Amino acid sequence: MLTILGFAMIATFLVLIMLKKMSPIAALVLIPALFCVFVGKGAKLGDYVIDGVTSLAPTAAMLMFAIVYFGVMIDVGLFDPIVRAILKFCKADPLRIVVGTALLASIVSLDGDGSTTFMITVSAMYPLYKRLKMSLVVMTGVAAMANGVMNTLPWGGPTARAATALKLDASDIFVPMIPALAVGLVFVIALSYVLGRRERKRLGVLTLDEALVEGHAKEEVEEKETETVLVGAGGSGTSGSDKSAARTGGTGAGAVALGDDESDDDMQGLDPNRATLRPKLYWFNALLTVALLTAMIMEYLPIPVLFLIGAALALTVNFPRIPDQKARLAAHADNVLNVSGMVFAAAVFTGVLQGTGMVDHMAKWLVDVIPNSMGPHMAFVTGLLSLPLTYFMSNDGFYFGILPVLAEAGQAHGVSSLEIARASLVGQPLHMSSPLVPAVYVLVGMAKVEFGDHTRFVVKWAALTCLVILASGMLFGII
Repeated sequence: MLTILGFAMIATFLVLIMLKKMSPIAALVLIPALFCVFVGKGAKLGDYVIDGVTSLAPTAAMLMFAIVYFGVMIDVGLFDPIVRAILKFCKADPLRIVVGTALLASIVSLDGDGSTTFMITVSAMYPLYKRLKMSLVVMTGVAAMANGVMNTLPWGGPTARAATALKLDASDIFVPMIPALAVGLVFVIALSYVLGRRERKRLGVLTLDEALVEGHAKEEVEEKETETVLVGAGGSGTSGSDKSAARTGGTGAGAVALGDDESDDDMQGLDPNRATLRPKLYWFNALLTVALLTAMIMEYLPIPVLFLIGAALALTVNFPRIPDQKARLAAHADNVLNVSGMVFAAAVFTGVLQGTGMVDHMAKWLVDVIPNSMGPHMAFVTGLLSLPLTYFMSNDGFYFGILPVLAEAGQAHGVSSLEIARASLVGQPLHMSSPLVPAVYVLVGMAKVEFGDHTRFVVKWAALTCLVILASGMLFGII
């Protein structure tokens, strides 16, 4: 019964948010509360919620202060060189922009933290997507998949959990998986190329100068014209005469409309004259960020403590005046509130899943339905199961609760624990878009994308990426 109710609760949640019948926060709170009553444990709902909140409170604190820290770093111009380099590569070409998103997310993911990756990636790419009217779910989807592949790094979490749960060496798990993971990353970049071509076909191509000039001249254009359209012909640049004709009217499949109600904040990340820039403190901010990420990787202090100290230092040094500090905090308050609220709401969902025993029953059922004939192929089975299991439960629940059971079943049929551990990493590209992963709320929140829209777009592509990694692992004899 608990197994059925567990799957029903997850399905109900996903359907409601994908159909936009409820907001994610409301669904994360109300759906599990309702099912907790159905289970007959409504009296213990408070205990389950408190347990869930307690377990996720450090994550919420980390995200709150990480958003403030990186928000300040963006304000003062630390990442402007990265943005300029990406802009130079992208040249306002939708195809290059999408590929650039995948590359940037992959590089930044080397720090092992999804929230950091998403904050930097969205901050750098959002102005381009917004100005060129590109699909924002393409940005969130590509970033999530790239980060999911890179999340398998030994310091990213899943590999360390698998090694701990099965008492193995993390390098023995990860190093042989590198070829398969590399194929997965190449697939994500190839997929971003395909999605970028689709966006280019839909929007056309502007030169970078045209995009920036139009962005800065928007107010003047709005005063003179009711609608301004730049038309890109067949994925190539638009001539001056064509632009003049486009400005007098006419739209098409390759049009990029600029005469709307957007504010100049859309281009703030590219504005070289914003008042918050601190060029004289650039190297201080760069060294502070490197030191912060190094301390995080080396685990000198808990991550929430590191970001709390980092945010306080960044605010104090860059904005010594109290009113300026308050202004910066207010500027990032929306992101902080949205993300932290989502994390605490997710705590209700996870608290009820674990407290009622639904997760345990669901896991046991999944293991029990595996036929004995599949025993010799338990590594392949583990890889397949990692997709739904890491999506519907936390990494801790999967690696510490399910993986040992799968490894034991594999050993009974001569399959080594190392193969099982490697196969368990396959589902990470999909896991990063799970509603139980706090970092994904940073991604969709900063990108101003509905979680349901992101889910509808990314699930099929992320699942395909996982299967590519699994197939590559089997082909190379790793799994």
